[in-house]
Amino acid sequence: MNLDIDIEDWPPADWNVLSLKAAAAAAKAAPELGNQRLCASLLFTSDTQMHALNLEWRRQDKPTNVLSFPMLTRSELKALSPDGPPVMLGDLALAHETCAREAAQKSLPLGEHAAHLIIHGLLHLAGYDHEPSPQDADAMEALEIAALASMGIADPYGDRDIASMHRSTQ
Repeated sequence: MNLDIDIEDWPPADWNVLSLKAAAAAAKAAPELGNQRLCASLLFTSDTQMHALNLEWRRQDKPTNVLSFPMLTRSELKALSPDGPPVMLGDLALAHETCAREAAQKSLPLGEHAAHLIIHGLLHLAGYDHEPSPQDADAMEALEIAALASMGIADPYGDRDIASMHRSTQ
C-alpha cells in the first residue's frame, strides 16, 4: 500500500517510517490491505482540525483520536485485482493532543499508540467495524493485536493472549 503522509502539528519524530511499518503490519493481519494497487492518505493533525472534521463528517462536536474516510466498500476491496492502476482506499486523520493524552493515560510511548490508531484506522478503511456487535469488536481487536504483535507492540487491550490471537489471524 502506498501512503501519502502529511504531518502537521505533531512533534518531530519519524512518523513516516512508523506509518509505513503500521501499514505493513495491518496488511500482514488483514491481507486484503496488502494489495499493491491500494493507496491511502494519512494526516497527522491537531485536535482543532480533528474537531472540525469530526463535526463536519460525524456531527460530533469534539475531537477524536482517529477518523477514517473509506472510499471502497469491503466487497470492492476484496474483489480488487492485483493488476491495474492505483486505487484510493481512503483517508485517515490522527489528532496529536488526543493521541498524546491517551498514550500518557495508558503509560505508552506516543509512537506505539499512534501505530495502534493507524492500524485501527486502516482496518476501518478495509471495512472492519467494532460497533455493530461484540463479535465484530472482538474480530477487529484480534486483527489489531496481531498487527501490533508483529511490530513488537503489546496488546493495547491488555486482556488477551497475543500469541494465540496472532495465530488465529494467520
